[in-house]
Order: sequence, then structure tokens, then C-alpha cells
Amino acid sequence: MRLCRVKLPGSLGEQTAFFFDQAVLPLSWAAEHFAQASGQALSLPENGDVLSLLCPGGEHFEPARLVFQFLERVPPEELSSWCVPLGEVELGLPVPLPNKLFLLAGNYAEHVQEGGEQAAGREQTFPYVFMKPPSTTLVPSGQTVHLPRGWTQGVDYELELGVVIGRQGRYIPESEALDYVAGYTIINDLSHRQFRPNPQRVSRPRDAFFDWLHGKWFDGFCPCGPCVTSAAWIPDPQNLHMELRLNGQVRQQASTAQQIFPVAAVVSFISQIVTLEPGDVISTGTPSGVGKAQGTFLQPGDRLEATIEGIGTLVTLIGPAG
Repeated sequence: MRLCRVKLPGSLGEQTAFFFDQAVLPLSWAAEHFAQASGQALSLPENGDVLSLLCPGGEHFEPARLVFQFLERVPPEELSSWCVPLGEVELGLPVPLPNKLFLLAGNYAEHVQEGGEQAAGREQTFPYVFMKPPSTTLVPSGQTVHLPRGWTQGVDYELELGVVIGRQGRYIPESEALDYVAGYTIINDLSHRQFRPNPQRVSRPRDAFFDWLHGKWFDGFCPCGPCVTSAAWIPDPQNLHMELRLNGQVRQQASTAQQIFPVAAVVSFISQIVTLEPGDVISTGTPSGVGKAQGTFLQPGDRLEATIEGIGTLVTLIGPAG
């Protein structure tokens, strides 16, 4: 079951909808079709909390599950006639403005190695976690991200699996961590690899780290979407194929099985430091194949398509400095 937030033609606000790769079906419309076919009226919130629909035990999870399973039995031609083509809607963020947006660095050994470093095993290290400001970095699928003014050279892509937290937790054991996950989405952790403010500065010991960190924070540098898949439909997040295409050419291809720290370990680790809240998003690191390793950085007019099995494809367009 995949859910998205969309703005329909002529609509003033966003609605929650079922996501079907090339089309969407607003929940209220789906509930009407279900009622006509079954004689059973179910209430699904048109603009409600997505988390209540995703999480088993959530207020609207069971009605959403029943309606979605009904849709899976509808003949494709008939279902298509109920839906709105993806090209006719404007996608929003699947989880609007999470309180916290965490990201991981160096969670795939081959990516660490392509950057010229030695990858340590899980027993030898711990997850490297940083944050991005969600209100200014998150942008939905299909949007244009403008290169930063004055810093147009050196922007890179990073395909990542995003984890959406479904309920509050602190000191979560790894064995129970997946119970706190509401669903999964796709993140493109855009990064400026050559960010170096004030080239005439006096060198300080931590300059390299902060150049790297500040290079993650530009506006629009965290595309997210196109939808969120309920964790009930992805029982094993460590077996998902990942692929990123730049202008149609495959640049990253991997599996979440290659993560040094799996999703459960990451959720558990972060919860030892800070309380996780419903809606928080954790991006779990990128595999090898980033542009820096291939001597290619993003340019105006580029099109990025980031795909993860069971979720969909996050599309990001690159625009000139804005």
C-alpha cells in the first residue's frame, strides 16, 4: 500500500491518495468505489494524517488496508478509469515537514571505498548521523532544484532509502526497532562536494568537516517521494533493489542488503541519543556510483530518476542558479 500527497487540477490544497506509479487515486474516491462494490461505507480522511493510514494500529490503517486490497482486485482497465494520471497532478511531500530529518554518511562499504577511505565493519564503528533542516531542504518528486547561487559546480546526487517513524520511542532495542517504522520512501541526498566558503580563510582543524556538512544544507537539497509505502507491505527493508539514473543513464545500482548498518540498527542507535517522534525521517545512506567518483557533477537541465523496489521513482530536475 503506497500513499502520496497530491494537488489535483483546480484544487486549492493537497489530498491523500493511493499511488500507482503512473496514476493516483484520492482516498475519498477510492472509498466511494469500495462502498458501491461492497455496500460497506468506510471513512478515509481526505486530508488526514498519513501516519494514521500507514501504521498497523493506526486509526485509519484497517479501513485503508481493506480499500487498497479491494483496488488490487479491480481489473487494470477499470482501475485506470478511476485514477488521475500522474502527469496531471502535482505531487507533494509524502510526509509533510517532519520534526526531524536524519541522514547517514558512509553506510555502504563500496561508497566509502570510492571516496578513497577504508570501510570499517559494523563491529568496528558506529553510524555517522547528521541532519538537514526539513523545512527548506525537503522538496517533492517532480520539482526543480536550483543550483546554489555562486556555487554551481560540484553538486552531486545520492540515492537513499528513507525510513518514516510511526510512533514515539527512546532507547529502542534493535530487535524491536522495525515495529516503530510506519513506512519507507526515497531520498536523494544532494550534496555539494566542492563547497569551500572564503577560500582566503585561515585554516582550522575542522574546516574539512564543516565544508562537507554545510555543503549538505542548501535549499532543496533533499528531494523526497514520490510516496511512502506502508511498512506492512515491506516486511524486510534489507532486500530492496536501488537504482539511480542521470538523464536516462544508470549511475547507481545496489541493494539495501549492502548496508553496513541495517534499518533496525540505525533506528535503535539514533533512539539512544534522541527521542524519535511520529513523522521523523531517517535517510539510510547511499551506495557507490556517486558523481564525484565518476568525475561528473550535476548541471542545469539534468534529470534524476531515483528508484527503489516496492516504493517507486523519485524524479528531480536540476535548474540554473536561483
